[in-house]
Amino acid sequence: MKKTFWLSLGTALLAGAVLTGPAQAAGSTPQQACACTLPDFTALVEKAGPSVVNIRTYKKVPVGSGDQMDDQTRDMLRRFFGVPIPAPDTPKGGKDAPQGEEERPTGVGSGFIISPDGDIMTNAHVVDGADEILVTLTDKREFKAKLVGVDKRTDVALVKIDAKQPLPVVQIGDSSKVKVGEWVVAIGSPFGLENTVTAGIVSAKGRDTGDYTPFIQTDVAVNPGNSGGPLIDMRGQVIGINSQIYSRTGGFMGISFAIPIDEAMRVVEQLKKHGYVVRGKIGVQIDAVSRELAESLGLGQARGALVRVVEKGGAADKAGVQAGDIVTSFNGKPVERANDLPRLVGETKPGSVVPMQVLRMGKTLTLDVKVGEWVMDKKPGEQTSQESKPEAVGKANALGVKVIDLNEAQKRQLGVSSGVLVEAVRNGAARDGLRVGDVILAVGNVAIGSAAQFNAVSAQLPAGKQVAVLVRRGDAALYVLLRPQG
Repeated sequence: MKKTFWLSLGTALLAGAVLTGPAQAAGSTPQQACACTLPDFTALVEKAGPSVVNIRTYKKVPVGSGDQMDDQTRDMLRRFFGVPIPAPDTPKGGKDAPQGEEERPTGVGSGFIISPDGDIMTNAHVVDGADEILVTLTDKREFKAKLVGVDKRTDVALVKIDAKQPLPVVQIGDSSKVKVGEWVVAIGSPFGLENTVTAGIVSAKGRDTGDYTPFIQTDVAVNPGNSGGPLIDMRGQVIGINSQIYSRTGGFMGISFAIPIDEAMRVVEQLKKHGYVVRGKIGVQIDAVSRELAESLGLGQARGALVRVVEKGGAADKAGVQAGDIVTSFNGKPVERANDLPRLVGETKPGSVVPMQVLRMGKTLTLDVKVGEWVMDKKPGEQTSQESKPEAVGKANALGVKVIDLNEAQKRQLGVSSGVLVEAVRNGAARDGLRVGDVILAVGNVAIGSAAQFNAVSAQLPAGKQVAVLVRRGDAALYVLLRPQG
């Protein structure tokens, strides 16, 4: 094995000599010669390194509690594997129960100094729930930090240490100018190994992982303990906060994600001012628009946010938004993906009146929405049940659906002015997702007002071509793609 290793190394060195030797250089263009030169990160690390800190967190637990898994390991298993790991039970009282509390280490993370007087940015999941936060600088000075505020939605937190002398600070960059393929560096404390430097390139921008924030994706080696550390470009400027990795093992597998610094700084400014983040809210639940649905509705491409539920009395409800609308623009900015809408709404100052474009039954409408203020999520209400039993069986049709008219009491209960109730479905429609008890509001871009109209519209549909059927199910609206039979 050793012989093979040294043979491989010697071959690599020889190859390097041939590639960069005088004969090769003499026949190369300046562009080719430049392509063979790897970047030197030493100046960058010397500049930014002193501003990166190690963060250790502690939690008070009852003396003698037997939990052997720290919070960071538990959080890592939850975030990367989806495994819910319960917290340890607190010992109950009694003569044999341990008395008092002790501080136990709960995790290690990273952070970086953004102001000379001791403001430090990190991840919310690094410090959230900690009873004590210790910050260690590169010169080995150690401080107890105060938690200023956390924002779990973006996973950004701000802590502060009481520095008697000005501290070295990072230079904040512009994440909107980041280019895919450029070199970047991460500095942090993977597995508690302080001041570790790793490098790679930006793999993608605006990566949607289902979270509130569109991430910067890189191939920089990031491991547990790197969380909260800076992602730095070749100018020595921070362009992101290292936050997540994609992993099946818990360790680095070639893909890591960073929160764009532009978004993080907006959050930090509010944390400094309020201790929490104020966001706009319009009161809708949304879903993505699939390619099949977009084609069926004539959108051309899958874009926008499908409104599934409109909160009664909320900003969207007052503006006239309806379940089944597809939001294509908010405050003059396009909504390309469903997750664009929460970010655009959240960035809008509560109380502002802004235009919102929606696609409804094939027509584009512009609604003026007075943005509300984000508050704690309410528990989702129970689905509305149908109190009145259908009185008659409707006629079968090409969609394989039997429907009946809604009475006035049902319409009031559901909050709709039209639609028909699904009483029975054939196997094909059931397989495509339609259920008994659904209320059909539209077929394609045609609003349905009665069972007779539904059957007439269904009879005109071309056989074999999918059609989007707008359905009300409980308090939510969704599209079901059905294929008419000949």
